[in-house]
Amino acid sequence: MDCGPDNAGMSTPDSRTGQRSAQANTDLLQKGILITLIGLAVLLSPYLIKSPELQAIVAASSLVGWFALVLGIALIGRYVLQRRAGR
Repeated sequence: MDCGPDNAGMSTPDSRTGQRSAQANTDLLQKGILITLIGLAVLLSPYLIKSPELQAIVAASSLVGWFALVLGIALIGRYVLQRRAGR
């Protein structure tokens, strides 16, 4: 492999793949946390809203809140498993 000035700032394909994998892992964790927080907000907000009409509307969307909560926890779990596997 030539280590001349033309290759001085270039990274190898393996290091770029590792950087992309680390970025994808970080994105997975961020999305998992955000979706989990959204699910919790949807599930807990009916207890914090004062207006009965708005409370009923938000309470009717509890299925969406549960879906978001389960999806977020699944994404966080996948992140943890990938970290344990050493990816």
